Amino acid sequence: MTLIVQITDLHLRPRGLACYRVSDTNMLAARAFRAIAALPQKPDAVVITGDLTDGADEREYALLRQLCQQLSCPVYVMPGNHDLTAAIRSELAGFPGVGDAPAGDKLHYAVTIGGLRLVVLDSSVAGKPYGRLGGEQIAWLDQTLGADHTPTLVALHHPPKVTGIAHMDVIGLADTEALAAILSGHHHVERLICGHVHRTIIARFAGTVMTLCPSTAHACVLDFSPEAPAEFVMEPPAFFVHRLDPEAGLSSHLHYVEAYPGPYPFFADKGVSWPGEK
Repeated sequence: MTLIVQITDLHLRPRGLACYRVSDTNMLAARAFRAIAALPQKPDAVVITGDLTDGADEREYALLRQLCQQLSCPVYVMPGNHDLTAAIRSELAGFPGVGDAPAGDKLHYAVTIGGLRLVVLDSSVAGKPYGRLGGEQIAWLDQTLGADHTPTLVALHHPPKVTGIAHMDVIGLADTEALAAILSGHHHVERLICGHVHRTIIARFAGTVMTLCPSTAHACVLDFSPEAPAEFVMEPPAFFVHRLDPEAGLSSHLHYVEAYPGPYPFFADKGVSWPGEK
């Protein structure tokens, strides 16, 4: 069994500052890391699909390094539109994959985690909210997927699929068709995992399944009106646990960060037997 936790959109801030003056993203991220550390089965890796920070500030990356120290598994990162690729290369050079990534404007790399291969892409465009992979990175993806047919997760920040949330769709991935053309030719891609929209969204894309992870912090309002304003709400934060079973294949489980009442046994009444018992 291989377990990979996916979290996204931490939007870490310099200590003492809230995100958008309301969301205490540092506190919420700390809760998420504690929830990951408390999982009954320890993950083989954690993947953070972008927007590690809110402003690509060195203090924000320092906080991320501290949070990751409480985990006993490797943490793989990639840039979001709130990050800077150059800042991740310098501030997180010790993270697995980052130091080994090819030089250039884009940060991309591939690693094997248990029975899964993780291919990390950089969809960030410096100074812009939308995403773009670019022809060079698309070509690298095609070559990388063709070189190894292990069941694969492709990870990037910007989702290539239209979500129906208008103010986020206009800052989605620009070169969606180019990505789709590559993925559709590689049937061992089990998941396309991403973030950016701050909601849980699952959809088919280019012959695979896109799992868009909710943020560890705030959520975008679910409103499909084209005129809906860009607003957020403080919904319960969550993350994905992607589980590869050698026989059953890959499944993706949503796990909430907060602790809730329980657990309670289903058959707890005095005198009640388990099904099949006498």
